[in-house]
Amino acid sequence: MINEILPDDVKRKLENGEILHIVDVREDEEWESGHIRGAKHLPLGSLEQRHGELGKGQEIIVVCRSGNRSGMACGLLDSLGYHVTNMPGGMMEWNGEIVTGR
Repeated sequence: MINEILPDDVKRKLENGEILHIVDVREDEEWESGHIRGAKHLPLGSLEQRHGELGKGQEIIVVCRSGNRSGMACGLLDSLGYHVTNMPGGMMEWNGEIVTGR
């Protein structure tokens, strides 16, 4: 079973200065319209080829628009040996700071 963390809990951790490893699996246009500061952009379609860019020894919080694609990404990454946590509700429920552009 994949762990989950709610958007408000992620926001609180960031506000408390915790260093989080967040991966956003949305498409380029979605990413550019607003993402969490410090997140890494790895679109779901490229995850199988690019997962080596992630560290296996750290918890990775996976984000998308609503939580569906991030859930699929978590399944893939979990099967490859990564420690992943899904953020259900995704950016639709995110009320923290966002950064626009690339």
